[in-house]
Amino acid sequence: MQQRLNGKLARPALVPAPTSRRLSPITQIILGVDPSVRGTGYGVIRMEKSTLVALAHGTISCPKDWERSRCLAKISQALRDVLREHQPTVCVVEGLFFAQNLKTAIIMGEARGAAMATVAEAGLDIYEIATRKVKQAIVGYGAAQKIAVAKMVQRMLNLAELPAPDAADALALALTHAQENSRHGLTPLKKI
Repeated sequence: MQQRLNGKLARPALVPAPTSRRLSPITQIILGVDPSVRGTGYGVIRMEKSTLVALAHGTISCPKDWERSRCLAKISQALRDVLREHQPTVCVVEGLFFAQNLKTAIIMGEARGAAMATVAEAGLDIYEIATRKVKQAIVGYGAAQKIAVAKMVQRMLNLAELPAPDAADALALALTHAQENSRHGLTPLKKI
């Protein structure tokens, strides 16, 4: 305080950003997650300028005879592996939907919670996008079928094969986030 009164301002030292997260300002690695207890889809894309490249995608599958707690642990561990390998800079998850069956909604919420806690633990910002908005952005129709989404994702990312349904949904989430983030829309992305 005395230095400020005497006209001598202390300058704060600049601290460089960690090298593991240093990317060009227009490069982003986006992790999309479509949570489900029996089949959580994930997709990782890199957005660099106007180029989109798929880095990885798949489904974290759990057998029907596994307890839910075991499935949730597998979801967390598999996502930790994806986070470690691809070092995403942001994550986007499917928005909540209200199922008619309360038990199903609770089980889906558990998978979503396991995924979000794992991603938050890694320090990433997490956004959510409603399913209808994703379908509208990718296919142009908010009630599009899963196969239409998968085919459009395959085309947009130049994938050799059609991605599995849950992985396609996760890639579609990442693509939608990339589209929304690249334009100056009036509706801000919903951060959770």
